[in-house]
Order: sequence, then C-alpha cells, then structure tokens
Amino acid sequence: MRTLKVYEEAWPLHTPFVISRGARSEACVVVVEIEEEGVKGVGECTPYPRYGESIASVMAQIMALAPELERGLSREALQTLLPPGAARNAVDCALWDLAARQQGIPLATLAGVTLPQTVVTAQTVVIGEPAQMAASAKALYAAGARLLKVKLDDRLISERMVAIRAAVPQATLIVDANESWHGEGLAARCQLLADLDVAMLEQPLPAGDDAALANFIHPLPICADESCHTRESLPTLKGRYEMVNLKLDKTGGITEALALAAEARENGFALMLGCMLCTSRAINAALPLAGEVQFADLDGPTWLAVDVSPALHYTTGVVHL
Repeated sequence: MRTLKVYEEAWPLHTPFVISRGARSEACVVVVEIEEEGVKGVGECTPYPRYGESIASVMAQIMALAPELERGLSREALQTLLPPGAARNAVDCALWDLAARQQGIPLATLAGVTLPQTVVTAQTVVIGEPAQMAASAKALYAAGARLLKVKLDDRLISERMVAIRAAVPQATLIVDANESWHGEGLAARCQLLADLDVAMLEQPLPAGDDAALANFIHPLPICADESCHTRESLPTLKGRYEMVNLKLDKTGGITEALALAAEARENGFALMLGCMLCTSRAINAALPLAGEVQFADLDGPTWLAVDVSPALHYTTGVVHL
C-alpha cells in the first residue's frame, strides 16, 4: 500500500522576475510525495495561471486521484486519468522518482539516458529599460553565462536588443516574447533579431493566433512554447516553427515529454528544454531530456533566494551534475 502527501510551497525570489505577462516575486509550487514500503518518490510542479491553473485547482486534481495512487496506479495509466499540465507532472515525476529509488538507480538510467557532466543553461535577462537589461546581460556574461535568454514585450525592441548586443558581443542570445507580439511588422522584427545575430526567437505570437508565422521565410529559428504542449500539438506547428520547447509542466510529466521529444525530432523539429520558476526538484526531473536539446533553459532555481535541499550545483550559466 502506498501513502500520498500533497502540499504547497512558496519560495521567495531574490529579484523580481518580469516578463510580458507581469512580475513574480515568489515561486509557488505543489509537491507530491508517494511512499511505498519505506521508499519515497517526490515530484514538483508549478501551476501556471496562463493555462487556467492555480495551487488549489492542481491540488484538487491530484487529491481526486488519491485512491488510485494509493492502490498502485502506474505511470502509463496516469496518462489517461489526468490531462497534460502541472497536476499530472507532479504525480508523474513522483512515480518516476519512486521507481528509480526502488530500483536503486538514477532517474536518467531509468529513462534510458546517460547524463552529461555539465549542462549549459540560459540565464534570463528580464524586462526593464534598455540600459538596465544591457547591464544585467553584461553582469551575467562576466559571471560566466554564455547563453542569455532575453525577455521582451511589445516595447523598445530595437533599443533593448541593440543595447544588449553591444554589451555582450560574444554571447549567444535567444529572445522570448511570451506571446506579446502581433503579425503586423513581425517579419521586420525577426530580421532585426537576425541582424543582431540572435540565435532563436521563442513564441512571438499568441498560441492559437500564430498563423502569420507561415507567411514569411524565417531569418532565424522560431520556437514554439505556449503553442506546444504534447505530441498532439505537433501537426499545427509545421511551417510555423522550427523548434519546440519541452517543459514538464506543459507535457504533464516525464512520460509525455520523452514521447514528445522523440516525435518532434522525427518530424524535423529542433528541441529546447525549459522550466518554470521552480526548485532543483523540478530540474532534476527534467534532466533526462537535457542531452537531446539544442538549448537548455533551466535557470528557474537560480532565481530563488534559497533553493530546496539537496540542491543541484549551479554556477552562472552551467548546471554541474
């Protein structure tokens, strides 16, 4: 017989996290613990209001499954009982963690992969005035980050990007507009980014309103984030995106994320691995996917004033495994 524990945590950030949808000052997560014969598996998710999720709704979804989970629900059966999203992610990750611990092997080994010794992660430059963003980029680069993810909204795009590129001429830059742009003027904006040697643009248009991406030849790769949750998303992305962002909170866990990664690759998409604001628990669960991706954006825990213990070992721009 298994026992299930579900609880919420709030982790204060050391600096506000500002994107086009607003600012955050803490990471609010839901944690699932599943214990069986003295072995405990743990999973974490970050409910996301953009997808209609809250701490309360996610905890209710998980608690509704408590009888099945305590009777021994499998990862495979879970996929049909909860939809993709944060709730299924926390449960799926807990079941993977439990299975790995029961077998006495690392999670990556259970997933059939070998982890590299280090993973280069993007460090995020959040929205601010151009000089502020440039100074942030310069400080991150000086501290060791070589891949910077720049958050943008619909304002001051050229001013911000020109200032940042001047501040870090050698850095690899990726840009995330978080659905804040419009079809009008999009091609010109993409060309500006390409001229500044930006390596990739993430989700410029709102999910469900991104048909304009098919209307021009992309001068840089465009990555689907909010437009890509599971394998079911892939057919609508053809001709609009070159890359997909894998996030366990969107796929609903490791099980679907591994399947999405495989199918996306078969369909010619490059891969990126992302995260929400989270603790090292959530990044640990995502690491089995890290070896397959062109870009990893796993800096969620680096925004926390204090991370969970035991924490992953981060230096600026690198996760050390």
